[in-house]
Amino acid sequence: MRRTILKTLLVTLLAAASLGAAEAPKITAFPAASAQELPRWRGFNLLNRFHIDWSNRPFEEEDFKTIAKWGFNFVRFPMDYRIWIADKDWNRVNEEEIKKIDQAVAWAHQYGLHVCLNFHRAPGFTVNSPKEATDLWTHAYTQEVCVKHWVMFAKRYKHIPSSKLSFNLFNEPVGADAATIAKVSLKVAQAIWAVDPQRLVICDGLGYGKEPHQELVGKNVAQATRGYSPFGLTHYKANWVSGSDSMALPLWPVVKFNSYLYGSDKKDLTGPLVLEGKLAQKSEFRIHVNTVSRLADLTVKADDKVVLSKKLAPGEGAGEWKKSVYMPEWKIYQNVYDKVYSAQLPAGTQRVEISIGEGDWLTFHKMEIAPLDGSAPAVLTPSGADWGVKQGTLFIDALGNVTGGTGSMDKKFLWEKDILPWKALQAQRVGVMVGEWGSYNKTPHDVTLRWMKDCLENFKEAGFGWALWNFRGDFGVMDSGRADVEYEDFNGHKLDRKMLELLQAY
Repeated sequence: MRRTILKTLLVTLLAAASLGAAEAPKITAFPAASAQELPRWRGFNLLNRFHIDWSNRPFEEEDFKTIAKWGFNFVRFPMDYRIWIADKDWNRVNEEEIKKIDQAVAWAHQYGLHVCLNFHRAPGFTVNSPKEATDLWTHAYTQEVCVKHWVMFAKRYKHIPSSKLSFNLFNEPVGADAATIAKVSLKVAQAIWAVDPQRLVICDGLGYGKEPHQELVGKNVAQATRGYSPFGLTHYKANWVSGSDSMALPLWPVVKFNSYLYGSDKKDLTGPLVLEGKLAQKSEFRIHVNTVSRLADLTVKADDKVVLSKKLAPGEGAGEWKKSVYMPEWKIYQNVYDKVYSAQLPAGTQRVEISIGEGDWLTFHKMEIAPLDGSAPAVLTPSGADWGVKQGTLFIDALGNVTGGTGSMDKKFLWEKDILPWKALQAQRVGVMVGEWGSYNKTPHDVTLRWMKDCLENFKEAGFGWALWNFRGDFGVMDSGRADVEYEDFNGHKLDRKMLELLQAY
């Protein structure tokens, strides 16, 4: 035992010497971790083994060294099992590919980072494309194969304590009811514990990781949530998300108001969207209309004076609209207009009403009040497209700040929606962490940073650890491809210093 300890110490000292005294990370003890209480880990998802076709590259020691040097202590490996099977046979393993994971685990531990292994694609289940040929939740043989793969890792790493290594079984489980997902997850966990009784197992929540899984309470597993709320901010124009191109430009914080205006066909919902706030000078009001259903007699009033009256009547073929869409179930047209309508607002206007008189409904992307002197317009972007929500009143001050509406999406909103349910789970002696979170690179950088700060403050107050998706890439601190960032060169990579310093502060 003494010889082993001395050998380990020598290896650590040699590794530190090879880095140079200035670069050697200060390795402290790995914090204890259990299913009942997780540390407040902070770190990143590393996507090197994420997808066999488009994210399959060797791990790099430099990444682990950098993450540790910057003060973080956690890495999650979301992995695709197809990478380590031999000749597409899920019953055979390519040992050389497994050794690459061994090396990554060793590097992480050399630099003081906890490793969380995750099957992002497990035999029979993934949220990615393409889907698996069999179904993990219902197919017994697929479950046996999945168990074999997890048991392989359990045997391989049973000498590593749970303070250094955890198993996150399945990424964002969906496709079955809570009881079935719990049954399969526990079958895998029990097989792991049969060969490695102390291994820490973490299960993602239900509903793509967003909801606590009550069926797993008291089953000796921790749980992981997500930080992708509001989705229209975190996945704005994400090309793998259906409908992301039509998402409104994200803002943060957000005054909540709906993108629907209802007409006389919807008597219980009809009513104006009201904007209040004295205009210092003559301005142009603009509304970017998206879809019109059947008919919409659009009216805009400035202090009770009609400044815009426009009848939008979708129909067949070419017209004022961008695309004609017939809905046979209702025998009406719901055409996509994607067009801006405008009106002049006199100086001193204190109240603007936007409404539909006769008609069904329309949706809009945004509204603007643009002073004619060329100064920046006040931009009002709907927070969602929730059917059946009546419009209210928005208040605009002299600086263009907006309040009112039907509520706000802000730090408090995130706490109540995404933190409190998991605090309740934590109170049941279940360890909780945020396994993934972040904002795609098409969301404006300043919006992303304001949102991230609110998330980080909430995570810290809740005592939740977190792992940003990702380290290098579209959501990350390096090589994110954002068009609105002044990057700093860092060892040949483009570093988002502002995002890094924000993360380091929490």
